[in-house]
This record gives sequence, structure tokens and C-alpha cells, in this order.
Amino acid sequence: MLELLASYNEQVGALVLDNAPQNAKYISHQIQKEILHVFARNVQSSIRHEIGDARFCLIIDEARDESRREQMALVIKFVDRSGFIRERFLDIVHVKDTTALTLKKEISFILSHHNLDVQNIRGQVYDGATREISDVHTFFQNLIFIINIVSASCKRNDELRAFQAATIEHLVDICEIEMDKGVNQVGLQRPGDSRWSLHFKSICSLIKMYGATCLVLENITLDGSTYSQRGDAAFSFKLLMSFDFAFILHIMKNVMGITDVLCQALQQKCQDILNAIHLVTTTKTLIQKLRDDGWETLLEEITSFCKHQDIEVPDMDTCFSSVG
Repeated sequence: MLELLASYNEQVGALVLDNAPQNAKYISHQIQKEILHVFARNVQSSIRHEIGDARFCLIIDEARDESRREQMALVIKFVDRSGFIRERFLDIVHVKDTTALTLKKEISFILSHHNLDVQNIRGQVYDGATREISDVHTFFQNLIFIINIVSASCKRNDELRAFQAATIEHLVDICEIEMDKGVNQVGLQRPGDSRWSLHFKSICSLIKMYGATCLVLENITLDGSTYSQRGDAAFSFKLLMSFDFAFILHIMKNVMGITDVLCQALQQKCQDILNAIHLVTTTKTLIQKLRDDGWETLLEEITSFCKHQDIEVPDMDTCFSSVG
């Protein structure tokens, strides 16, 4: 690292590498961290000067470092003095938890540290908001688990397609669907870490191939080469045959079906601001309509699906007790 710096700066080469005392190597962990902090402060100072008094948007995401500690990254999006939109990575901090109160305190501290006025914020973007709902978080974890098992090998994918082809042929024979080109060219879509459109596609693909997926899991339960494969398949099959899983599957399909158009529009590089505002308004209206008037229709859809897949539907009029 020092040799690299010396190749760009003659003073580093002359003062540190050539003329420094023999015991001054500047390679201890403490010295290296101090050097990195100096670099970081210079970069942050340059970014802060570039932002100036501009209005800005906060983009905040959380991740884990190599030691598995939670950390929060903060990116500033603003219009510079030349009129260009810029995104700059400003800071990263370790957080004990990612609750709303903790995030608010950390964000306020970072902005204050960099002399950024909260009043100049014109937008805030946070990732993973729906995962704060424990049932939704558990659902997506289970969804990924199921898809990974069924799609783990070419053999299982071939089985899945064969079962799906047989299902489609049966539905065509009884006139429930019409045969169309490409109707069988489907597979289970894995959710992406950051693209919610991929989550939506994953949900839709599982609903289309629900029966075929159950058959593949049943086969693995009986004929899996290892006890772990058979155990994982049995657990996944029980999940698919539970009303709770089917219930959240359809709720997320309906909600994300509404938000998907907006998500895809906001991911475009070239934005039509008026169209984006219209889509936000439309999305809020449709979600509110689903909340106010969509329960009966949603429950009928879920109940019909469960009966078709032989999933036991609980009596909604009985008392419910939550475990824990």
C-alpha cells in the first residue's frame, strides 16, 4: 500500500520509504487504520463540498460485514451545481439493531456529523421494509428454501416440467384453460435480494406450478439419496400443504401485483416524473381499495385454491389462539 502511494507521491517515497527510521515501517494495524481514516475523511469532505446547500435524497440500506455485524450504509442523491443528478456514498456505521428508532437516531447523527440540514431532505429510500413483518419475512425464507430444493438439480427441474406438462394437459382436456404457445415454458423463479419484481415473479411461478412442486417434493421425500434431502423435502411439502403458507402467498401476490408496475417504473434510468407521481397515486388508491373492500374476494380466491390443492381450510368462525 505504501509503495503504491509512493508511486503517485514523491514525498511519500522520500520521507517514508527512503528517509524514515528503520523501525518506522508504518505497517501496523493501528497505523494502517489511521491512514484509511485520513483517506475516508478527505473523500467525505470532498463529497460534502460537492453537495453544498443542495436539496438531497437519502438512500439507506443495511448489510452485514465479514464479522456478521449489522451495518448501515448511507448514500446521498442530489443535483450538483451543473444540474446533473449525482449519487455519492457518504458514510457507513455499525448498528446494534435496525429498528425505526435506532435508524432515525443514526441518520440524525450522520447528517449532523457532516453538517447536512435535515430540512434539505426531499426523499428517503429504505430497503427491506416489508420484512419487518415477521410472518412475511418467514414466508420469503421458506419460499427460497422450497425453490432451492426443487431446483437443486437438472433431474428435479425435468421432473417439475414433466409434472407441469401433465397438469396443463389435464386442464386443457377438461377445458379449464386453452393451450397456448409457450404455456409450458415456465420454471420456478428464485427471488432476488434487492429486486421486488423478482419476488413477485417467484410468487406467481410457484402458484402456477404449485401442484407440480408438491409432486416433486413427494418424490424426493420417498427417493431422496440422503436423509437430509428427504427431511428437507418433507418439511417443504408440509409447508406447501399448510393454509398459512397458501394464505400469505396469495396476499403477497395481490399486494405485489399492485406495486409491481410502480417498482418497475421507478427502476428505469430515464424517469418521467409526472408518470411516476401518477403511478404512486394509483398504487396508493388500489392498496387502500384492497384493504377496504378486498377481503371477501381474497378469501374466496384462497379458499378455492386450497380446495383445488387439497389443503385443509380452517373454520373461520372458531376461536383462534396464537402460540407464544
